[in-house]
Amino acid sequence: MDMGDTMMMGGTPTHSPLNASGIDFSNDTQASMFLGEILDDGVFQVDGNMYARNFWFGICALIAICAFFNVTQKITFKMSDRIRAAAANRLRPATPSNMFSKVFACLTAIGREATYIQYTPKSSKFLKVPPVGTVSLLVVYLAWVLLLEFVNNNVEGAQHYTSLGVRAAWLGVAQVPLLILLAGKNNLIGVVSGVSYERLNVLHRWVSRVLLLLVTLHMLFLHVSWNAYELGPLEYSTDSCIPTGWAVYAILIWMNISTVAPIRNFSYEFFVVQHIITFFGFIIAVMMHLPSTALYSRVYIYIPIGLYLLDRIMRSARYAWNNVRPGRATLTALEGGVTKVCIQSKAIKKWSPGSHVFLSIPKFGIGQSHPATIASVPTSDSGELVFILKGHRGFTSRLHKSATSSSSSLAPTSGKESSAATSTVQISHLALIDGPYGSSHNDFAAFDTVLLVAGSTGATFTLAILLDIAARAQKMKLPVKRIVFLWIVKNTSWTSWISSELTSAAAALRAVGIELCIQVHVTCDDNFTTGEEYQSSLECGCECDKNLGPCCCVNVDEGNDSIREIVDEKGQSVDSKDIQINAKSRSQSSSLKSGKTTRALPCAEFHSGRPDFYELLWSLLENAEGETGVAVCGPLGLNSDVRTTVVRCSDERAVHKGSGAQGVYLHAECFGW
Repeated sequence: MDMGDTMMMGGTPTHSPLNASGIDFSNDTQASMFLGEILDDGVFQVDGNMYARNFWFGICALIAICAFFNVTQKITFKMSDRIRAAAANRLRPATPSNMFSKVFACLTAIGREATYIQYTPKSSKFLKVPPVGTVSLLVVYLAWVLLLEFVNNNVEGAQHYTSLGVRAAWLGVAQVPLLILLAGKNNLIGVVSGVSYERLNVLHRWVSRVLLLLVTLHMLFLHVSWNAYELGPLEYSTDSCIPTGWAVYAILIWMNISTVAPIRNFSYEFFVVQHIITFFGFIIAVMMHLPSTALYSRVYIYIPIGLYLLDRIMRSARYAWNNVRPGRATLTALEGGVTKVCIQSKAIKKWSPGSHVFLSIPKFGIGQSHPATIASVPTSDSGELVFILKGHRGFTSRLHKSATSSSSSLAPTSGKESSAATSTVQISHLALIDGPYGSSHNDFAAFDTVLLVAGSTGATFTLAILLDIAARAQKMKLPVKRIVFLWIVKNTSWTSWISSELTSAAAALRAVGIELCIQVHVTCDDNFTTGEEYQSSLECGCECDKNLGPCCCVNVDEGNDSIREIVDEKGQSVDSKDIQINAKSRSQSSSLKSGKTTRALPCAEFHSGRPDFYELLWSLLENAEGETGVAVCGPLGLNSDVRTTVVRCSDERAVHKGSGAQGVYLHAECFGW
């Protein structure tokens, strides 16, 4: 009956299946011995250790593939092959130039079409489905884990479920290093794959869920193994691993529940603190639970502890360097409940466009840090870090209230002299910064055509890219020929957030011959769509009704601002000089050139309602002489629409598949993912 009992068959030792024949379970001694034989995991520990290593062989292979594509893209973008070609006046520098690059472009296009698309449930507020690429990766990951759990693991006899339970435990403990690697702000996977930590954090949460699944299987299989012979009470009364096992399971369940978006976002600061505390509790419970027969499995715990400490040391060192001479933050209240934060940092002088920091202003919350995208670049705003934060609750709400009250207290009481005196006074606050942390997008200056799409404060991300291209275009020739900056806002007054930056970028780009089109789509401004109170700031004097579709005020002739057209309910158009134009032609050209203009932001075109991404992107791709780069930042629904449009256009045009059509690259930043 003992696992050590073997018989020789052809010179090869084989184990006889363990069975309960001849066992008197009313005899405590025999029952205890049989239970010990069921739980004898000497052979299974060696087997489980092997499959845990196999799991990591697969993970390392996947990381190596990602590293290959990352290095190849760096050669194309970061090492400036395209920019060098543009500087050398090569025709169409943003296109593949040799057989290898053409093959790589074809494979990349196929991969993009298969992974970019994202299905978003419209009826659910909390259910957020990742893009198909992320979902596919998670499915492969789960399949790999389950394959390792069940392959060659069909032990006959009473130890069948013991072998399954022990294998699940080994695979579970092997997840812990991966869990920590994907959680750190500074981690090896991010470095070699080029994927930013916040995107890896999505995988971190799913690895935690797979770990919970494996721990659940471990618990269920072992319970089935001893309960099949009604030995559960005996196991619970004699095995010291039971309490620690339940502690591990309980902590793991809570860690997974607390990471669900509605709970996590309810109070993010509290979530972070309790998550760290429960993680240490989880590690301690696991160390206590591991049996003495498998102490070498603790290597899978020592490694993540080391990785975590390394990440904290690096973050602490950077934090200390940034704040040994802390910056001062000035706050400005803007329309739409937004606060503009400007910080002059003596330590942070360089960052890439799209980077973000964790901003802490102790006056508005000790120990609280808020993630914020840097809306400026080192060459703009006198080198200041500029943030535009929407006031919601907690830190951002207190920030906006302070900025509003300061603006009210500094408002002049009477006379020009009072106004001049108060305009120079601005209250500053101590600001502590963790970061910056760079985004993982490619260099948008290396594309032929660039489409930047933003919703509300998502413009902080796309604005930084625009400012970066404008600054670099002054120093060197870039492959970029045209840029469309599309911004969706609820109210026209929101354009004041970045109006000066957009104006300066437009002047800089047009000075070097890069075509720039700034489109502002207004969705909920009745004054804009009816032309009532907003009438005075419009250069055209028509009235618009958003129920009729896009804005009815458009340019007929770019060179003659006095010529405008008014579209009636039937789609007929009559300009101010009674000139009739074809409504269909107007619709086709409106994707890039139609719209109202305002004195507040003369470099932009204003439209009523949401944009038609398909028409806009198709028009850009038709005129593109090289690869097109698309960046979008905003709510999940906006990102999903842009993703779907990019995939649709790429597929219909058969990019890089012999049609001559050039590829489309997409980078999507999302709110609250």
